[in-house]
Amino acid sequence: MAAQRRNLIQSHQSWTDDLPLCQLCGVGTATNCEYGPDGKGTQSHPNEDGHLRFRGEDGCFLYGVFNGYDGSRVASFAAQCLTAELLLGQLNSSHTDSDVRRILTQAFDVVEKSYFETIDDALAEKAHLSNYLLPHNENVTFHQNQKVQERLKELEQEVSGGAMAVVALILNNKLYIASVGTNRALLCKSSSDGQNQVLQIGRPHSTDNEEELQRLAALGVDSARVRQAGQIAGQTSTRRLGDYRVKFSYGEIDLLSAAKSRPVVAEPEIHGSQSLDNVTGFLLLLSEGLINALESAHGPEQANQEIVAMVAAELALQSSLEAVAQSVVERVKRLHHDVYVSGRQRAPFCSRHEDMTLLIRTLDPPQGDGAPAQGGRIYPVSVPYSNSQSTSKTSVTLSLVMPSQNTLTNGTNTASTLEEGTPTPRSQSPTATLQSTNTQTQSSSSSSGDGRLFRQRGSQAAKPDETGRVPPYVDFTQFYRLWGGDHSEAQSAHGGLGPQ
Repeated sequence: MAAQRRNLIQSHQSWTDDLPLCQLCGVGTATNCEYGPDGKGTQSHPNEDGHLRFRGEDGCFLYGVFNGYDGSRVASFAAQCLTAELLLGQLNSSHTDSDVRRILTQAFDVVEKSYFETIDDALAEKAHLSNYLLPHNENVTFHQNQKVQERLKELEQEVSGGAMAVVALILNNKLYIASVGTNRALLCKSSSDGQNQVLQIGRPHSTDNEEELQRLAALGVDSARVRQAGQIAGQTSTRRLGDYRVKFSYGEIDLLSAAKSRPVVAEPEIHGSQSLDNVTGFLLLLSEGLINALESAHGPEQANQEIVAMVAAELALQSSLEAVAQSVVERVKRLHHDVYVSGRQRAPFCSRHEDMTLLIRTLDPPQGDGAPAQGGRIYPVSVPYSNSQSTSKTSVTLSLVMPSQNTLTNGTNTASTLEEGTPTPRSQSPTATLQSTNTQTQSSSSSSGDGRLFRQRGSQAAKPDETGRVPPYVDFTQFYRLWGGDHSEAQSAHGGLGPQ
């Protein structure tokens, strides 16, 4: 039986082995880490995240980031199976928006059902052995009891675990986002005046999401208790893939015992379609671990803008998207660690972080499938940035646009579309100069190579506050002048990237 389960999983992998990887994206990862009193970190478990990035036929692209827990089995299976359910002829350019939403929903449903089929036998064996150990069974010897307990432990490890997922599909140059759980999708669009609009697509399915709490309340769950607990069976997510405990045994979980039907579901919330015609910028898919690490270090208020600023800066410095993504993840990791060892106000929130994954997909690339801009560099925006390992600072002006809340119903797709996340008036859409500062700040050159762009004010430099932030002090005047002289040709060729 175990061999059959392995064959089913491997069959999905073999179906997708020949699919070409998309060269328009890069992925960065970091494993979980727990810090000791001396600031040194240790990994507490193997990496449980997963991702996918494939180019299908007929102008179809598929990307995904999966945040696994209690093992990597569900995340790995979902990445393999979802690819097989979407890129083996199921989608083509003739499909309408409603067709795409239906196919995406069906694909998630197939992934969920297929995964549970792979552990069906193990669940049955687990139930049988649990009954064998009932207290009234006097025929069980101590040795038999010990062996059964060991086998039950093995089976529990085999069947436990789940995953959250955020998936991006590009078809007919339209973007669709499907999410289950607490991962995040950000769309950064560069406007004609050099500003960068940041759109968070959808809201996390978590225990503080009002719409999710309303959905649970309609099923008979005490939503106030869920909000207060902050977790359901060890996770903050109210939607997830796998996790047989909350799917089949929710009646035994105190918070969910009153539910009239399955409360934690794997149905995706789907946003789309957003036309990508004439759009310049990039799409980010972030795992929950990356989001939490940044928010733990600097608070949740500016997390979206900060991660976009880091990506924009690295795009102007690095020669490959893989290097960009990895550099951003490493930067968040260092920032999180530095806050912990600093002992400042947010240090208690930074004693550990989970696995981190970042997927970057550039939009409107300058030279075909994945080719970088002139000189081996990519210039979607222009942001002075220090890439030093010991000290770093970013500063960029961005407009943040949060998605509007929409009614979510179990069993149907959300009516929300990406177009609904349009910019609000200036008074409602805050513009902020972002800083992300480690324990030290020193002179560093921008991508133009002129160190004079970063001037320190010596003893008069502002000191970090209790959160580790300092007021902006960089003069960009000469930078913009140099950019205008050195890159005017690149700007006109690539749709007005950089400062205008």
